[in-house]
Amino acid sequence: MRLLIVEDDLEAAEYLRKALREAGHVAELARDGEEGLHAAIDGEFDVLVVDRMLPKREGLSLISELRARGDTTPVLILSALGQVDDRVTGLRAGGDDYLTKPYAFSELLARVEALSRRTAPQAADTLYRVGDLDLDRLSHRVTRGGKEIPLQPREFRLLEYLMRHAGQVVTRTMLLENVWDYHFDPQTNVIDVHVSRLRSKIDKGFDRALLHTVRGAGYMIRDGAR
Repeated sequence: MRLLIVEDDLEAAEYLRKALREAGHVAELARDGEEGLHAAIDGEFDVLVVDRMLPKREGLSLISELRARGDTTPVLILSALGQVDDRVTGLRAGGDDYLTKPYAFSELLARVEALSRRTAPQAADTLYRVGDLDLDRLSHRVTRGGKEIPLQPREFRLLEYLMRHAGQVVTRTMLLENVWDYHFDPQTNVIDVHVSRLRSKIDKGFDRALLHTVRGAGYMIRDGAR
């Protein structure tokens, strides 16, 4: 799952992003309402997590603008304002759920996952298939030839991104930004290590390889050998 966190408290935002990454998701940060609005318009996110009290543009104004533009991305509002009237106002402004600060991360995670499931428009958006390899985004289940393949959260996210772009070359930069949420090159072999582990799980013991290295370009997942 890919999320946008709009939060001006840097410490709180970094904590939340780290926790979401450890849960196997990708999260980007925006530190004020204007930055959050532009990021939401330009990016493709499964869920937005928006603080209500923000500089430059208040959170409810951000949400209202997105809804006016026809953007239906689900929004979880975070706020220290927890009275009934506050929650009602937030939901009427276009929020899909409302969580009062302070919150437990386990509850926030459950809520954003529920929002992602609730708004999934059709099975084609949640199920990916390449050859006899199947990935279900909702159940986090991967099978090949009917055999279940257990994956770590990062491996699952890597495979999901590759399968979403099946038949296309996926560059290292694309993987760093969309799977690891890095916007710089960490100068490590983290991608090579994870691709190698993933390849051993989805290809080893099967009659044909699905995950291919494209020399000098990146990686590609497709049915059949080149």
